Amino acid sequence: MKANTFDNQFDEGADITASLDLSKAKRVLLNPKRVNVDFPAWMVESLDREAGKLGITRQSIIKVWLAERLEDSASSNSPLNRSRRIAA
Repeated sequence: MKANTFDNQFDEGADITASLDLSKAKRVLLNPKRVNVDFPAWMVESLDREAGKLGITRQSIIKVWLAERLEDSASSNSPLNRSRRIAA
């Protein structure tokens, strides 16, 4: 398939996965990296309580909450959002 045909199919929303070699696909920036973090006991208990309410693990709730916070931070630091805050 030529690149133009591939691009057009993609732009039109067609399923192009059959044209891809997914055997060597990598998820960029999603390779896990182990870190150790020390939390006070009250925080661990709170995390466990919240994780239990949601039926997920402590590690999962930490990942979700950190990801949400980082996304919020990234969007609030974008030039568009900064100019809106300055103008307000």
